[in-house]
Amino acid sequence: MLVSQVTTDTLTIDELARRSGMTVRNIRAHQSRGLLQPPEVRGRTGYYNEDHLARIELIRDMQGEGLNLEAIRRLLEDVGGSSAEVLGFTRTLRAPFEEEEPLYIDGEELTARWTRGGSPPRPETLERAIRLGFVRPLDDDRYELVSPLLGDAAAELAELGIDADRALDVLEKIQRYARGVARTFVELFLDEVWEPFERAGRPEQDWPKVREALERLRPLASESLLAVFNLAMSEATEKAALETLAGQSSRT
Repeated sequence: MLVSQVTTDTLTIDELARRSGMTVRNIRAHQSRGLLQPPEVRGRTGYYNEDHLARIELIRDMQGEGLNLEAIRRLLEDVGGSSAEVLGFTRTLRAPFEEEEPLYIDGEELTARWTRGGSPPRPETLERAIRLGFVRPLDDDRYELVSPLLGDAAAELAELGIDADRALDVLEKIQRYARGVARTFVELFLDEVWEPFERAGRPEQDWPKVREALERLRPLASESLLAVFNLAMSEATEKAALETLAGQSSRT
């Protein structure tokens, strides 16, 4: 909230520029974009305060997180809350779900990983992996394996005699199921955490609770999915084993 009288905390635009390290021109540009609230005008002078300075620092931090000014404007307009809490929630929201470092390899190594029994993958196979988002092409015949764990899985499947196209069939099916599971957890967060927070008018003191819920949801989602998958895999393999053995017995 802007102060109603000039105090030692008020700043002229030149003082705000000096404190923030921005130019006067850029401060005015932020105002015209709706990123910075207007100053309190007394007489013919506009006065800024610590809230303006905090907002400028927040915008700079958000730009450092990779957001452009229009995205920052929409976020600040939609989310509300204090500067520190908005930034904290934004970082939590944008943080990678898993801290897996990508792997960078050249085309020859990628082909070798996917080669089965001396038979290299078809060019269409690589195009499909790129389309699915598992591989990203870089310059100079280099590629990024977005998830090295998936890359290792594909390589091991090749060692087992399973060609890359069949492996991609499996990964694409898993991807579809995983997106459904992800939507389920996102809906859970929205229904049980965000909507009550929204109905309450987004009270500033509850921002840390919302951010904590989002942070805790990440490992809970992964652990729950893995636990349910382990149970399902045990049931499926046991059923397949019994059916296979039964089939062999009927043929003897």
